[in-house]
Amino acid sequence: MSFLALVPLLPLLTAFIVMTGDRAEQDQNARAGLLPVAAAFLGSLIALVAVTSGDPVTIQFYDTASVANLAFPIGFYIDRLSAVMMVLITGVTMLIYRYSMGYMYQDRGYRRYLGMLGITTAVLLCMVSSANLVMLFVFWQILSWLLFLLAHNHGHAATLSGAANTFTMLRLSDAAFLVGIVLAYSLYGTFEFQTLFARAADTPVTLSLWPDLGWEMNGVTAVTLLIFVGAMGKSAQFPIHTWLPRSLYAPTPIHALLHAGIINAGGFLLNRLAPLYGLSPATLHVVFVIGMLTAMLGATMMLTQNDIKKTLGFSTIGQMGYMIMECGLGAFSLAVFHLIAHGLFKGTVFLNCGNVIHKARQEPTFPPIDREMEESEFSNLTWSTGFLTTLLLPLVILLVTHGVLRIPLIDSQGTVIFLFFIWVTSSQAILSLTRIRAVASWKVSAAMLVTLVIVVFTYLFAVESFTHFLYPNPEVVASYFKAAALPGRLFDSLVVGTTVLTILSWVYLYAHAHGRTVTIPGWIEACLVRLYVLCMNRLYLDQLYLKFGRIVTLVAHHLEKRLS
Repeated sequence: MSFLALVPLLPLLTAFIVMTGDRAEQDQNARAGLLPVAAAFLGSLIALVAVTSGDPVTIQFYDTASVANLAFPIGFYIDRLSAVMMVLITGVTMLIYRYSMGYMYQDRGYRRYLGMLGITTAVLLCMVSSANLVMLFVFWQILSWLLFLLAHNHGHAATLSGAANTFTMLRLSDAAFLVGIVLAYSLYGTFEFQTLFARAADTPVTLSLWPDLGWEMNGVTAVTLLIFVGAMGKSAQFPIHTWLPRSLYAPTPIHALLHAGIINAGGFLLNRLAPLYGLSPATLHVVFVIGMLTAMLGATMMLTQNDIKKTLGFSTIGQMGYMIMECGLGAFSLAVFHLIAHGLFKGTVFLNCGNVIHKARQEPTFPPIDREMEESEFSNLTWSTGFLTTLLLPLVILLVTHGVLRIPLIDSQGTVIFLFFIWVTSSQAILSLTRIRAVASWKVSAAMLVTLVIVVFTYLFAVESFTHFLYPNPEVVASYFKAAALPGRLFDSLVVGTTVLTILSWVYLYAHAHGRTVTIPGWIEACLVRLYVLCMNRLYLDQLYLKFGRIVTLVAHHLEKRLS
C-alpha cells in the first residue's frame, strides 16, 4: 500500500499544471488541473477502504533512531481518522476548485489562485497523514503561512491587514505548540505517536513549576495544554479567535475551504493525540471550558452582525466551540462527526454566499421580504408540536437507549453527553421551524417530526457506528469519558440549566406571537442593550489587541534605545 504516499502529493501536480504555460492556455490548464485533485479524492477513498478492512498504513522514509540527530522525519501514518479527513479534504477541494473555475476566471491572479489551492490541499493532506509530531508541526506551520497568501488580494488595505493579523495570531499559538512538542520529547524521548502514547501512560512525570512554593504539574498535562493552545489558534477559539472575522476579505471559495477544512485542524489534532489527552483530566476540563465559552460567544456575536460573511464567520466560531467542547467531554468521535457535517454544510453555504452578495449588489431589495409571511397568524398546532416533541424527546431517547441499546445511563456520563447533544440539536432545529408561517401549519408540524427523527437517528449512528469505526476498542472510549467526567453536580446543573432555557424559549415564543409582553426590570433591559452593543463590536477585542501591540512596540523601541 506504499502507493498511498502519493495521494497527498497529487494536488502539487495541480499547482504545477495551472501555474505553467502562458495566459492564453490558462483555461485549458485549469481544466487539466482538476484531474489530479479528482485522482487524490479517488486515492483517499481507496485509502479509507484499505484501512477499514485492514490495519493502518505506515510508510517511513527515515530511521526512528536518526530523529535524535535532527534528521527531518518524513513518513505517513494513515489510519481511519486520517483517511476520513483525507476524503473530506479532497472532496471539498474538488468541488471548490470546480466552482472557482467559473467564479474566479476573470481575476488577474487566476492561475496563482488555483495553484495556491492545490498547494494548500497537498499541505492539508500531508498534515493529517503525518507519521510523527515533527512532520505534523512542519506542515501545520506551512499551513499558517499559506493562510497569509490565500488572502489573495494583498493590494486591498483591509485584506492585507486581515492577513497580517492572521499571521500574527497564529504565530503566537504555534509557538506554544512548538514548546509542547519540545517538552514532550524532553520528557518521553520520542516524536512517534504510538511510542509517545505508550511512554506517557507507562512513565508518569511530574514537573516542578516553582519548587519553593511546591507548585507541581503532571508532565502530560503540561504537554497537552501547550499543544491545545496551537489547536485553539487554528480552530479560532476564544480569546484568539479574532483572526477569522478579519480574514473575510479573501475570495469566497477560499473561505469555503477555510471553513470546511482548514479550521477543523484543531479538532483533528485533539483526536490524533486523544490517547495523550485521555491521560490528563485537567486538560480535558480546560478544553471543555474554552469550547463552551467559544460556542456561547460565537453564537451570540453571530446574531448581532449585519454582514453575511461575518455572520457565517461567527457561526463557524460557535460550531468550532461545540467541536472543541465535545473533545473536552471525551466524545472525540462526536467531534469528528461534527466537523465533517459542519464542513460539508459550511462549504456549501460559503460557495452560495458569493452569489447572494453579487445578487444583492445588483438588486438592493434582495432578498425580498414576504410581508404576507410576516403578517400571517401564529399556529397553535405548530407551537404545540414543537413544544411537546422538544419536551418528550428526552423520554423517547431514554426508551430507545434502555430498550434498544440497553445502556445504563446512570453509570455512563458519556452516553448522557451524546443524548444531550441529540436533544439540544433537535430543539434548535424544531424551534427555528416555527418561523415558517406562510406554509400550512400541518406541513410545518410534519417537518418538525421528520426533523426529530432524522436528528435522533443521525446521532444514534454517531454513537454506535461512527464511534466504533474510529475507536474500535470500547474500553478506550470508556476511558476517555471517564477521564473527562465532570463533577456530578456541575454536570446535572448544565443539563437542568439547558432544559430551563429551552422551556423559556418556547414560552417566550408563544407570548410574543400572541402580543403579550414579559415584564423585565429596567436594569436588565439596560444590560441587554449594552450586551448587544458589546457583541456587535465583537467584545472590543480587536481594539484591545491593537493597543496591546502598540504598547509592546513602544517597550521594544525603548529597550532597543537603552541597549544601543
